[in-house]
Amino acid sequence: LAVPGVRPEQADGFARALLGSACGPDDGRRTAALVGWLLERAALQGHTALDAEAVRAALAERAVSDPEEAVRNAVEEGVALVFQEGAEAGFDEEPEAPAEGEEPETPEPVQVLLGLDRYALAEESLADGLARLMNACEKGADWAEAAAAAPSPSAAELIRTTATAGLVAHSGGEAARAEPAALIAAARGLGLRALGATHSEDGRRRLADAVGSPDAAVTLAGLLSGTEGPGRDEDGALALDLLVVLDAPQLDVEGAAVLVEALADGVRLVLSGDPGVLGSAGAGRVFADVLAARACPQVVSRTPDPGPIGELVSGIGIGELTQVEAPGKEVVIVPVRDAGEAVHRTVQLVADSVPRAFSIPATETQVITVGHGGAAGTRVLNEALKQRLNPGPGRFGGFDPGDRVIHVPAPGRAVPGVVRSADAEGLHLECGGVPVVVPQERVESAVRHGWALSAHQAAGMRWPAAVVVLPGDAAAGLSRPWVYTAFGRGERHLSVVHGVDQALPHAVAQIPAQERTTRLRPLLEALPTPDAAS
Repeated sequence: LAVPGVRPEQADGFARALLGSACGPDDGRRTAALVGWLLERAALQGHTALDAEAVRAALAERAVSDPEEAVRNAVEEGVALVFQEGAEAGFDEEPEAPAEGEEPETPEPVQVLLGLDRYALAEESLADGLARLMNACEKGADWAEAAAAAPSPSAAELIRTTATAGLVAHSGGEAARAEPAALIAAARGLGLRALGATHSEDGRRRLADAVGSPDAAVTLAGLLSGTEGPGRDEDGALALDLLVVLDAPQLDVEGAAVLVEALADGVRLVLSGDPGVLGSAGAGRVFADVLAARACPQVVSRTPDPGPIGELVSGIGIGELTQVEAPGKEVVIVPVRDAGEAVHRTVQLVADSVPRAFSIPATETQVITVGHGGAAGTRVLNEALKQRLNPGPGRFGGFDPGDRVIHVPAPGRAVPGVVRSADAEGLHLECGGVPVVVPQERVESAVRHGWALSAHQAAGMRWPAAVVVLPGDAAAGLSRPWVYTAFGRGERHLSVVHGVDQALPHAVAQIPAQERTTRLRPLLEALPTPDAAS
């Protein structure tokens, strides 16, 4: 089961063929492997831990006769760690009997969680690191003059708050991104080594433009790898006084732990993002847990997103799908009857309608759909868009020069690019103006056509125009965060190819973000930090 793609049924068949009657459903090796597989699968859905009761139920569904013993065995074998939320008792401890004449105490409810050690260590390291930053920074810095010169009241509030805290959480929509930019500019004006880090190259460019300095922003991946940013000091820490992380909802717990560990004592950290967007591709919900724990000062932007698209997306964020006035056709709804018509109309919009009506070329229009499969998923849409926009034989592993692609250098990272050429070295791409060579053996797994993306891939990026495709079979994949994220990717124009009828308003009103089981929030709430009460 540790082999990627192998399911329990296949592993059982292999074990029976190899061991015969020497193995059975309750074999300790099988049950321990099943617990690990369940926790790994949960991590792919964003969880860093699972309720032990849910694990026992899943084991029972897979013919394990004693799920309680199977869980206990997995813990003893080191496959999983056990945590109890709400009590100090150990895994095997029974409550003490009351003394004679005393009423027995009602035990506090206890949630028993199971988790993999990699995520447990990451969450504990992250909580300790955030507490260190909160305690180590200078609290009495005077940035009043910089705050007075801020371009908006919300930017001024962010500057004043950051001057007094080592960790700050800042939330707001797309227009609110100007506030972290103002903070970085103000801090640099005070002589501090201030830097912004974003999830994508597109976000980096937008932040650098807003600050007015090309070296004021980096991608988070580039900062951690050392290919971007100021480098490390003699102790191995990032040479910074202030780091502002935009697109904070895209931070998974392992990445956040590595980032915080790289920050020296005294560095100020601002986590900034839009709580309404889809969460990280990796396990954890770092930004949401920091907000929920109220472990640090929080600044909520009062800057609304402008225009009809901003009005539409703001309503979605509070569960309302309203019709907005769009005199310049900033928002257009295109009804379709089936997936075939959805694909046809999407190609028509990208190739003809949007360029003609808004002077936005096809290269600056992004198609977003619910999933990769299906009759109008990214695969089918990309095939149709390639035939219309850049037809060719696909002689380089299915790609031709001029193809729009998405490069996935690591899980959870999607980097848009264009194919330039190919040779013995591999496939040559241009990603955000930077040449990238993908080795031949990695092309199949790391490069996909990119005219159409999923909303998860598009998170943290924006385009002049977005075409969101909702065929009938997409209804099951819709949720409020999905719609909020997808509809917010267009800056000047949004077309919605709409074939899901009432499933769209239902998703916005009734289907909130899927809850992720994590331990970071209680870890932060338990920390004795000076800022915990603020």
